[in-house]
Amino acid sequence: MNTMSNIHSTTAKLLINGKFIESNTTEWQDILNPATQEVLGRVPMATLDEVDAAIAAAQEAFKTWRLTPIQARMRIMLKLQDLIRDNMKDIARVLTAEQGKTLADAEGDIQRGLEVVEHACSIGTLQMGEYIEGVARGVDTYTLQQPLGVCAGITPFNFPAMIPLWMFPMAIVCGNTFVLKPSEQDPLSTMMLVELAVQAGVPAGVLNVVHGGKEVVDRLCTHQDIKAISFVGSTAVGTHVYNLAGQHAKRVQSMMGAKNHVVVMPDANKEQTLNALVGAAFGAAGQRCMALSVAVMVGETKNWVDELVEKAKTLKVNAGHEPQTDIGPVISPRAKARVIDLINSGVEQGAQLLLDGRDVKVAGYEHGNFVGATIFNQVTTDMRIYTEEIFGPVLAIIHVDTLEQAMELVNANPFGNGVGLFTQSGAIARTFQNNIDIGQVGINIPIPVPVPFFSFTGSRGSKLGDLGPYGKQAVQFYTQTKTITSRWFEDTQEKGEVNTTISLR
Repeated sequence: MNTMSNIHSTTAKLLINGKFIESNTTEWQDILNPATQEVLGRVPMATLDEVDAAIAAAQEAFKTWRLTPIQARMRIMLKLQDLIRDNMKDIARVLTAEQGKTLADAEGDIQRGLEVVEHACSIGTLQMGEYIEGVARGVDTYTLQQPLGVCAGITPFNFPAMIPLWMFPMAIVCGNTFVLKPSEQDPLSTMMLVELAVQAGVPAGVLNVVHGGKEVVDRLCTHQDIKAISFVGSTAVGTHVYNLAGQHAKRVQSMMGAKNHVVVMPDANKEQTLNALVGAAFGAAGQRCMALSVAVMVGETKNWVDELVEKAKTLKVNAGHEPQTDIGPVISPRAKARVIDLINSGVEQGAQLLLDGRDVKVAGYEHGNFVGATIFNQVTTDMRIYTEEIFGPVLAIIHVDTLEQAMELVNANPFGNGVGLFTQSGAIARTFQNNIDIGQVGINIPIPVPVPFFSFTGSRGSKLGDLGPYGKQAVQFYTQTKTITSRWFEDTQEKGEVNTTISLR
């Protein structure tokens, strides 16, 4: 296992057929600490021959892995969740160094992925088929949930622990083999989890890892032996993956961009609501697909804005490993430049800038990619800070008079990942949840990511493909339903009539 004592000059390895190997590529990318720009290591842009070798290993391993008893697969998941729990703090330190989020948030990243591994331990019931005896005279019908074959996962930089753990544990516990392509920006913590999976007993070839950019992604999307692809990331890349893989007859789930709203009603608990808004908007430096981007203040809640700003001013910007840090750096100088550009556009388009995080300075980390909490008031829906996903610590505030206007505004947005409502009224909450057209809905919860017993259900422009990345929908995604209708005859039956109809009677 890597730790902070030996992370420096670390090379991200490939995992092919059970062996961690150095890539033969001539193209490498530095892995940078977002708080310092220090080089932590490097990641290879794998060759297409290496990608093909990983897929070939997975294809060969599938021949025996698909026949492995379900209890044996389940026991590997039990061992894996134990190992992740034991190594959580070491993984969190590496994750913070390469991604930038606070140590507490890094542990939360791992914990939410661990919950999916724990859910995978229930595969004995999750993968059960259905059976009906006597659908016709002497005829029974039943279903089998069988694995697909080689599956692949492409993961983003913002959750290098959680999202890989959304993917490969559920895929392989269902009997598939898997090729994982982590984010090239922060692959080290992902590789620590992969190493634990190998230690837990995942056989050679069942889990493979390749690194790279578009060329590697496109190979996974087009290779004839890949049966299904799970993607989480930006809208542009997600749309490309969905279209390209779909053209090559693959099953695809693509979770993409977001513009998440929270609607605040005048009867909401003010203190709890304001605390929730600040945490959801600025936690993880706003680099969450479920981060709060827009606060829709209804009626008299417009008077709460000053208190919201004062709470945001108390947040401490610093390197993620420093104590009491609330906002760490964004992932890269390029990401920071984009966030600053969007803040500038808000000013230029006439939004009221109440809190400006563009010029934040952090002593000792002068080269870090820091942006402080930023709040715009009087935002309109034609401004770039509303129409584009910022992926930084920026909150836009819009004012409306009624709940109906708020719901109309939210439903008109092209994204549909998450939405929250703060109210003390059950009637208002019921009206909202029945009429809002968003995948995840939180009632007095600003980031309504469901626990793994349920499915992540983003919708509209935030999701392509019918099935979500975890929960029962993940089992559906990673298996093929086979329906069997059978009849058995007694040995003594010697005569019968020819039946030219489709009737089973």
